[in-house]
Amino acid sequence: MRQKIYFASDFHLGIPDHDSSLVRERKLVAWLEMARADASEIFLMGDLFDFWFEYKTAIPRGYARLLGKLAEITDSGIPVHLFRGNHDMWAFDYLTKELNVILHRDPEFRQFNGKNFYLAHGDGLGPGDHGYKFIKKVFANRFNQWLFRQLHPDLGIRMALFWSRRSRKANVEKEKRVTDITRKLIRERITVHSTELLNKHPDLNYLIFGHYHYPLDLALTDNARQVVLGDWITYFTYAVFDGERLELKEFSN
Repeated sequence: MRQKIYFASDFHLGIPDHDSSLVRERKLVAWLEMARADASEIFLMGDLFDFWFEYKTAIPRGYARLLGKLAEITDSGIPVHLFRGNHDMWAFDYLTKELNVILHRDPEFRQFNGKNFYLAHGDGLGPGDHGYKFIKKVFANRFNQWLFRQLHPDLGIRMALFWSRRSRKANVEKEKRVTDITRKLIRERITVHSTELLNKHPDLNYLIFGHYHYPLDLALTDNARQVVLGDWITYFTYAVFDGERLELKEFSN
């Protein structure tokens, strides 16, 4: 019976280089194949790609194994959802039209088997981080998107990947040194956001986030848990809901 719901986030395919990304892509494809055996739905909670921009007639090259597997899964009748993250916020309609992937642009409340879920990538939520919140508005502006589209894809995509890789490499090195700071940011931003949500929606059971690259399962009340999914650069973690409970796991293949 297809009764399980799978959640994973922050794959950042495309970095740090083609060969390393391809190893992770194959691992992701293996996870998707595993999940499809008993999944009723699959949720990819953001930053599937480290950079993604859809021109009118072009998309970033590569990812053939992943895109083919997603099409295969949706063609079999299993819904696949993608919450756009801060690295793939420029996903427009290609993934929906070609692969039947369901795109989500904002956090959502869902109910599965009587349990209440809040689902979000996690970027820009909670207090602070005002610089990023401003930049996110700039990137989401349609006129700025139009300006970027005027660049030839070879130039625009190469330029964006260059800066993305530099930023990601710096962040990875930083994360290795200051995992405690990541936990602190989760407490100061996501956990504050979750607590505020629970004050308004005390019937929530699970609040699921990506973005912070550190797997964490935290009890907020007797009935509510906050789950940060981790990433597929360091941890290869995911969550699965079996209809009764949600469990955070590590995928090894």
